[in-house]
Order: sequence, then structure tokens, then C-alpha cells
Amino acid sequence: MRPAISNIALPAFNHAHDLSKIAEIGYHGIEVAPSRIWQNTWNGLQNSHVTRYRTEIEHAGLTVIGLHSLVFDHPELQLFGDVASTEATLQFMIHLSSVCRDLGGRTLIWGGGRRRGAIPPDEAFDRAVEFMRALCDKTLDHGTIFCFEPLGPSDSDFVNGVLEAKAIVDAVNHPNLCIQIDAKALVENNEIDAGLFDAVTPALVHFHANEPGLGVIGSSGIVDHVRIGEILTLVGYNQFVTAEQRMLSETHYLDDALESFRVLKTAYGVQ
Repeated sequence: MRPAISNIALPAFNHAHDLSKIAEIGYHGIEVAPSRIWQNTWNGLQNSHVTRYRTEIEHAGLTVIGLHSLVFDHPELQLFGDVASTEATLQFMIHLSSVCRDLGGRTLIWGGGRRRGAIPPDEAFDRAVEFMRALCDKTLDHGTIFCFEPLGPSDSDFVNGVLEAKAIVDAVNHPNLCIQIDAKALVENNEIDAGLFDAVTPALVHFHANEPGLGVIGSSGIVDHVRIGEILTLVGYNQFVTAEQRMLSETHYLDDALESFRVLKTAYGVQ
């Protein structure tokens, strides 16, 4: 397994000078929350902006692994909105897929913007499958992969659990829709189970190591990262593990990144 960290752990809009320090800690990759680096992530985002950020990351000895926190700055975009909102969401996701491609990344992890509210579960499932088929068809030549992030009930009322994500992946049956797993959601959904991991391993392409509240990895004492790391090793997962933690201090954020790296090394055996 290889270590990565999200750029939400770094100062917004201006962290190029920190990237080499992240590499020195031992991280290999950066997972990009677009709104953490660009104030306009859609119409005002130019190819030169994307190229510049990729160059800064690669010059630091890192690689972009993909995007997450996709709609953080666009709360109006909803998977289950009205027709206009749904179409705008589709176009934005196509746009982000091209951004991910141009950054050299692969995965796009979809967490927010998908509450179903009063929509019945079966209808929400069918609408999500239809949406993802269209999205995957339109981004197939980008070489990117979308994943619904399984979340706990406190964060979402749609795709609560890894097997719910698998059901959508199976129904869409498209090469660029796969599975991502989130550590804190595993705890909330009571899913730290080797059999569950084994069931989704063929489609598992990404993992978030995190804590409730997105604190320093290992700080809550709630998430059994050692056990999760053992299971990932058991099923042969050998891709990126991202430390998904927010910037907790204006002055000691690199110390926090170092502490999280130590946990990734101990619990997940990252190299």
C-alpha cells in the first residue's frame, strides 16, 4: 500500500511551498479537493491553472491520485435534484473527470450532494444507476474512475455501507465505476469485516483512512486502523491509502501530517 494525503490538510489556495515537505515526510501522493486549491472550480478554472498545480505537485516528488470533496463549493448540485440540477451535476462531474485526467489522477470519490430525502430507496437506486451509466459513458475516454463513498447515516441517507456501493457498481456494470472504502464509515456502519472486504476486492480501487471529524489519524481511539490494515493486507489491496484529515492548526499542520503518516506506516504498512 502507498501513502497519500488530502490537500484539505494544507492551507487553502496556497500550499505549493508545503508539497516538498509532505514528500519528505514520506507521502507519495496528493488527493485533491478542488475547492481547496481553486476558488472557482468550474467555469473560471483554466487549463493553465490545472497544469500549474500538477507541475507544483510533481516537482515536489509527489503524484496526484485523484479528486474528492467534489461538490463542497457547489451545494446546488445534487444527484437527486430537479431536472436542471441533475443535468448541471452531470456536466460538472464530466468537467471534474477531465480535471482529474489533466492532473494525472485516476479516482474521483463522490461523497456529498446525494441525499435522497423523501425519494423512496428503490427509486433513488434506479435514478443513481441511470445517472452513473450516463456519466461513465461520457467519461470513458478520460481514463478516470468514479466511486460512491459509502458513508454513515450521519453524513448521508444514500449509499450507507460498502455493499450498497457494490450493488450500484454491479447494476451499472461499467469499467470506470468502482468501489472506495472509508474508515470512519466502516465504524459507523459496523462493517469492519474481512468477508465484506473480500466480497468487494475485485472492484476496490481506493481507501480513506480517517477519523470522525477528520482529525489526525488515530487520534479518536474509535477507528481500529490496525485491524483495517490487516484486512486490507489479507485481501491483497496494494493501492493508495489516503490520510483524509482537515487542517487542524494554522501553524502545526505539518506536524499533524507527520503523526498521521506514522499511523499509516504502523497500521497499514505503507511503503
